[in-house]
Amino acid sequence: MMNENAKTGVTKKTQYVVSNWKMNGTVALLNEAIAIWQKAASHVNWIFCPSATLISYTKTHFPDVILGGQNCSAKTSGAFTGDISADQLVDVGGTYVIVGHSECRQNHHDTNADVAAKAVAAQQAGLIPIICIGESEATYIAGQTLAYLKQQVDESLVSVQGEFLLAYEPIWAIGTGKTATLDDIAGVHSFLREQLPTTPLLYGGSVSADNARAILAVDNVDGVLVGGASLKVADFRTILTSADKNVG
Repeated sequence: MMNENAKTGVTKKTQYVVSNWKMNGTVALLNEAIAIWQKAASHVNWIFCPSATLISYTKTHFPDVILGGQNCSAKTSGAFTGDISADQLVDVGGTYVIVGHSECRQNHHDTNADVAAKAVAAQQAGLIPIICIGESEATYIAGQTLAYLKQQVDESLVSVQGEFLLAYEPIWAIGTGKTATLDDIAGVHSFLREQLPTTPLLYGGSVSADNARAILAVDNVDGVLVGGASLKVADFRTILTSADKNVG
């Protein structure tokens, strides 16, 4: 993003908003939403991650939208039914890809090593990985969040070089309606900033139209990763507008 204040020497805060549609969404919803969201995202790095079935359609009909995949294989090709390679995502217009989402870690048993391998494969194909980390509720209650996240960061970033985004998504806050407190978010993002001084840090976990602006205003929060609310046209427009107001 061009820094509009470059001439004055003021550093402009960049805001990322990633919409993860997961296994949801249709062409009809996409057509209804995209034009509205593009206007709201004029000063925001909005990354749209629809189901794989919608990526090529989006690129064809809305070529200016920045597209991402929801996952990718660590393999470049082969007999891996149902998997998608990073090269295939690039081929249909992808620029980013989410790896290490807690649903993939839980449902598909992705380990930190698997996440690292996928992130490397993504970078080698020319994609920018959005690497997800996050703790369980038991870990949070036990006060072990930072130690757990440190291990995830160390092991999920092995051999990862170049550009990537890191998304902190506490597992207990994803799709539950629960959200980490602003103090919790600030503490984790401050800790992550010490580990990764120049990496954009996102927060995810029940981000909504009601809480997005407050979350985006927290120090060291460079954006949000949004799940369910990104399927609601009006709510997600509000989130994009909130991000736009936090730029600067």
